[in-house]
Amino acid sequence: MLSVHNGRIVDASHRPVQLRGTCVGGWLNTEDFINGYPGTEGALRATLKDVLGAARAEFFLERLADHFFTEHDVKFIASLGLNTVRIPVHYRHLERDDAPFTYLESGFRRLGQAVEWCARHGLYAVIDLHVVQGWQNSDWHADNASRHSLFWQHPHFQQRFTALWREIAARYSGNPAVAGYDVMNEPLSNAPHGRLHDHYTPDWTTMNRVYRDVVTAIREVDADHVVFLEGDHFGARFDGLDAPFDANLAYSSHHYTGPGFGPGPYPGGTFWGREGTKATLRDDFHASEGARFARRHGVPLWVGEFGSVYNGPEHERPDRLRALDDQLDVLEEFGAHWTTWTYKDVGVMGLVEVPDTSPYRARVEKVTQARRDLHADFWMTWLPPSASTRALDTLAAEIDRAVDHAFPGTPRNHMYLRQAALCNYAGPLLQRAYAECFRDATETEIDDVLASFALANCRVRHDLADVLTRHVDPERVHAGHAD
Repeated sequence: MLSVHNGRIVDASHRPVQLRGTCVGGWLNTEDFINGYPGTEGALRATLKDVLGAARAEFFLERLADHFFTEHDVKFIASLGLNTVRIPVHYRHLERDDAPFTYLESGFRRLGQAVEWCARHGLYAVIDLHVVQGWQNSDWHADNASRHSLFWQHPHFQQRFTALWREIAARYSGNPAVAGYDVMNEPLSNAPHGRLHDHYTPDWTTMNRVYRDVVTAIREVDADHVVFLEGDHFGARFDGLDAPFDANLAYSSHHYTGPGFGPGPYPGGTFWGREGTKATLRDDFHASEGARFARRHGVPLWVGEFGSVYNGPEHERPDRLRALDDQLDVLEEFGAHWTTWTYKDVGVMGLVEVPDTSPYRARVEKVTQARRDLHADFWMTWLPPSASTRALDTLAAEIDRAVDHAFPGTPRNHMYLRQAALCNYAGPLLQRAYAECFRDATETEIDDVLASFALANCRVRHDLADVLTRHVDPERVHAGHAD
């Protein structure tokens, strides 16, 4: 059983434990770029039901989950020397909107099975509520196609969130395989209007109250587990958070970097206006609000998400790996805990990837190409511009002129115009084409296609695995990994 003691995460004998691992995005919370579909999960579920019928749509989603993450995956993660799995969970697996405060045993069974696998193979699980009732931020990874984050304004959603965590904590109280509870992924307390400019101001009053309420609810049934609190503005802002108010709190920042995304050579290029060097990565991390908060209050810091992308120019893949390697050095020097984003995907940034020759990627290739042509994916902004983005750039410039610079600058205007027009509008339009790829497929055929996500049918990025393993146990690099 882990706890916080003297600013460290320790085991029952007060020996320090360093959490090092990966996040299983795309399993109990699917995402477009991870699972290879357009739009948001909620809209996709409705479209699949409309095209395939309720029974086959449910079969599709259940078999996708069955194949995506199994005990084989847990065993492989453990084989790399990693010790932690962060499990992102969409609340809809645990509670229905039309039956609030009533909990779904099917979702808890699936989550519980993963925790059991982790215990069996010596891993800690961090339960991460990745999507909360009413949406905690304005982006796709909160299953939000509207850009309106309702959670922070509506007591009903906040009450459901707190009650769900009380239920989760009651079920896992005393379970040593659970490292702790990551209560809310990437909050944005002042969404959506706050994102249109560079001077975002969190609603610290509401956020601090919500955090105190949820910790209080957890402590009513679980006195022991670590509770992880993320910073505002997608895990980046901490300066307005209350000082630690519970003895067993740790804090989580997310820290993606320009050199990890590219394009451009590393070291030596310029990324997000900064020189791409290890010294710059170190300076930026130490200057971050999360690092400053951890030092000021003497609390553990967990970088719950970070990573590099590998679907840019092929010749730059070594640059992205070098950037990740240097970033891990910086985190280890600081003593930060870490979990990479993400474990498995369709060839973007996963440690394990579904090959482009797989039955799944072959079947949805036309939709994938359409998504790429339209840039109907808000995450992959590092890809070269297309005709659609160039057309929007023209419109964005017209908007800038028409509002007489009321917007704080063209880059933000362009960014969110792309999100609204391409990700939130064009993306959902492509969902029917995605569902149509499976209209005439039998359940057996659907199952065979979705088996592409099974570890045995995937490809391990061994160069990435070696980078991670070096930061766990340098002697195990190149010692051989499971295929």
